[in-house]
Amino acid sequence: MKKIALKLLMVFLTVSLCAAPAFAEKIKIGAILAVTGGASFLGGPEARSLEMVIDEINANGGVNGLKLELILKDSAGSPEKAISFARQLIEEDKVLAIIGPSTSGETMKIKNVCEQAKTPLLSCGAAEVIVNPVASYVFKTPQKDSFAVKKIYMEMNKLGITKIAVLAGNTGFGKAGKRQLLNIAPEFGIEIVEVEVYDKKSNDLSAVIAKIKANKDVQAVVNWSIVPAQAIVPKNMRQAGWDVPLFQSHGFGNIKYVEAAGAAAEGIIFPAGRLLIADSLPENNPQKALLMEYKKSYETRFNEPASTFGGHAYDAISILAAAIAEGGNDREKIRSAIENLKNFPGTGGVFSFSATDHNGLDIDAFQMMTVENGKFVAYEK
Repeated sequence: MKKIALKLLMVFLTVSLCAAPAFAEKIKIGAILAVTGGASFLGGPEARSLEMVIDEINANGGVNGLKLELILKDSAGSPEKAISFARQLIEEDKVLAIIGPSTSGETMKIKNVCEQAKTPLLSCGAAEVIVNPVASYVFKTPQKDSFAVKKIYMEMNKLGITKIAVLAGNTGFGKAGKRQLLNIAPEFGIEIVEVEVYDKKSNDLSAVIAKIKANKDVQAVVNWSIVPAQAIVPKNMRQAGWDVPLFQSHGFGNIKYVEAAGAAAEGIIFPAGRLLIADSLPENNPQKALLMEYKKSYETRFNEPASTFGGHAYDAISILAAAIAEGGNDREKIRSAIENLKNFPGTGGVFSFSATDHNGLDIDAFQMMTVENGKFVAYEK
């Protein structure tokens, strides 16, 4: 089987195809990920994906003959830990670049640290504020939350939904998503008649559900959050006997959320990258071969389903490796190489960065999906 990292990098990189007996030098890559804690559904797959791809790259000679050394820090989703780790990786470990953090809130805390230290950061957080406004050394691989909002509202327009309730967790991701939902709603003729923000540590949202259910104008609910609310909201809605459509954000893209919600997850509608439905994509889809290769390698090695979150880290290390092949072990050259990378296929879409776009993906990177018989499938109405 062709190795996924090598298959991707062969097209874009200059790598040694024969494993070297020893490496004269090594390139240190930092990573700050929520491997444990409440956001481990994000950070766990991300960390495993990084380790897998770096192992493959090194087994095939490294990048330009240089070995990649991963220095992984587990933030457990804590912004305070993320700040400490970012400074340690930059000042003590002298890493070339940092991948992560897993969450938007953590990323926003270390964004200026990396910018001031002129150290490239490839975030796995989804909030658009990470890259808007653009910071020279800060990039992200997940699709923009504004595009996710627009995809949801486009679907609501098709369904004739005009009045909705918005729920959001009090995380960086939740706050940024709520802002996008509120700002973009008028463009699609959507009226938000209820807005509730809840604590990220909540394990029961029945009171919140009861409050918004009392508003008879609500035709649908949008929940913008990360674990544990991904499963709690649908369960509480079902327990309340409320069957209006539930839309989730692209943060729902891990089958473990479906498993946690059980039968209540059926029919949830959400936007996500096509990795979740790679098997059912047509053969001529430009992402299918890459998605299937990553999915097969990840699931074979770790014996768990691949998720969009692991894909974010896969994209980050692949983009960084491409930049290293061009710019070498130099932070400024790496930053420039990423900013000028075009038509680069990843799990989240085809990336084309620029001086004004440090995400590199358009709205077509999203596919609307739903849950059917406990599985992710393309949403079609």
